[in-house]
Amino acid sequence: MTVADTRTLDDLTVAVSGQGGDGSLTVTTLAARILSARGFHMYSARSVASRIKGGHAAAILRGSRADRGGLDDDIDLLVAFDDEAVERIGPAMAPNGIVVFDASAGPVPSGHLSEDVQVFAVPFARLAVRDLRRDLYKNSLAFGVLTRVLSVGDAEAEACMDEGFARLPALLRQANRAALRRGFAFADEQGMLDGEGPWRLAAFDVAPRLMISGNEALALGFLVAGGRFFTGYPITPASEILAWMERHLPRFGGVVVQAEDELAAVNMAIGAALTGVRAMTATSGPGLSLMQEGVSHAGSAEIPLVIVDCQRAGPSTGMPTKPEQSDLSMLAHGGNGEFPRIVLSPGDPTDCYEMAIAAVAISRRLQCPVYIALDQAVAQHSATVAPFDLDVAVEQGSVLDAAALAELAEYRRYLITPDGVSPWVVPGTPGGMSLVTGNERNEWGQVSIDPANRTAMIAKRARKIARAIDTLPLGRRWGDPGAAVGLLGVGLEVAPMREAVERLAAAGIAVAALQPRTLWPVLPETVAFVNERRVTHVVEHNDEGQVFHMLAEAGAPAGSMIGMRRSDGLVFTPGEIVDRVLAEARR
Repeated sequence: MTVADTRTLDDLTVAVSGQGGDGSLTVTTLAARILSARGFHMYSARSVASRIKGGHAAAILRGSRADRGGLDDDIDLLVAFDDEAVERIGPAMAPNGIVVFDASAGPVPSGHLSEDVQVFAVPFARLAVRDLRRDLYKNSLAFGVLTRVLSVGDAEAEACMDEGFARLPALLRQANRAALRRGFAFADEQGMLDGEGPWRLAAFDVAPRLMISGNEALALGFLVAGGRFFTGYPITPASEILAWMERHLPRFGGVVVQAEDELAAVNMAIGAALTGVRAMTATSGPGLSLMQEGVSHAGSAEIPLVIVDCQRAGPSTGMPTKPEQSDLSMLAHGGNGEFPRIVLSPGDPTDCYEMAIAAVAISRRLQCPVYIALDQAVAQHSATVAPFDLDVAVEQGSVLDAAALAELAEYRRYLITPDGVSPWVVPGTPGGMSLVTGNERNEWGQVSIDPANRTAMIAKRARKIARAIDTLPLGRRWGDPGAAVGLLGVGLEVAPMREAVERLAAAGIAVAALQPRTLWPVLPETVAFVNERRVTHVVEHNDEGQVFHMLAEAGAPAGSMIGMRRSDGLVFTPGEIVDRVLAEARR
């Protein structure tokens, strides 16, 4: 083990990989504490097989001086617990990267690493079994070597582990501490001494930040917006929302129900919303397919409801742990018949928090279903963000109390109004009786098949969107607003697009970028963005170009748009987006 001259890092990507159960996520979680103490912005991702235990797994952590919110092109430091980790991740190693390899079963496999990558071979599993009688502790041993590579002092590394493992029983804390020290001892034997590793971490001003996933931030936003009823059925990658709600919502007077299936979940949420409670359900593509009839009912009966779709690779079961954006057409057009719905699309945890608040308010204001379109990466990956503003006004909408109801000459639940929004009284309010049905109805809620009434009711519901379109969340923009080249994407595309814009600007190429936060209806600003460019690259994770076709349907010129798509379960890196833009520019 030879230690080269120390270099200081202000942008570092660490991958820890092995089989499921090897403790890869534990190592990156501890490393995140180290980086956080130095003021790094962080982004944490994971790649796991769709099974309870086993299969290849990787945890990836990026720490950077700039707020990146996504992964870099390459891996700087790889902790590999087996050959497969090197075979899968080795080709993505950055120039002059470092691999810390578990050599318990033999040398590092050849043919996967470039010659400039430095390999530190450490028999983690063998040392853990020999000294601690269990290979379970190899991840703590690996953390000791990792901190030596980064020139983190042993005392700081040990304090970090003590803090991270504070909830473990004393005997387990003691065993993990012993494994950590065994990692230090091995590094000593190889000449990599305390504080004298090949790399050193830069340090910046430490600002208050949260490390939070999109699912967690969205759940918090729902709570802050006044949400008090949540129901769902466990499904990857939405299950964390249900788990968060079960832990926290009851403390604020809320109710959480784990339903027997998605059909029950959406209908329970509709029933709760009908009583005036702000209600939400969350699922992924397969569950959303089952919910379509219920969502149509909410649209027809004009019941406010928030539905979260944490998209994953489909169709059917597909690849549950991989990201995709292939439900977007279903969100915009799914269900039987025509009814107003809004589709919001956050791009990071802060966005998830804000869009959850917006979704609750919009559903209440317009009395219609509001979808929040996440994807596996935005939903489950974590990033550091500034603390959220919890001082949020709770939207009341057009709900009438008993006093307001008494002022009406007559209560018509589905009164035809200029903006399409009718007065609404919570069931049980004296004088506020009405009928709620999935059938077409007249202004009193009575079933009607009268042609004139039918035409009037369709027009009434449609006016909700037409009159409210100027109040829906606008997009976020980056880059040169006058650029002839544009990038447009939602969800997991946002972070690599933003960094790609910076890299292209540094190379003297002006690019404008837009993240539409209201995906449906397509807002005028989104169409205008495309109209203002010579060419717009529409970046998305599906094969059919669902965002592309939404834009074209709304009037954006298809001839000036280029699809940039992938559906292989991998994310775009900033470098890949830069290369695609440059390739088009050279034509």
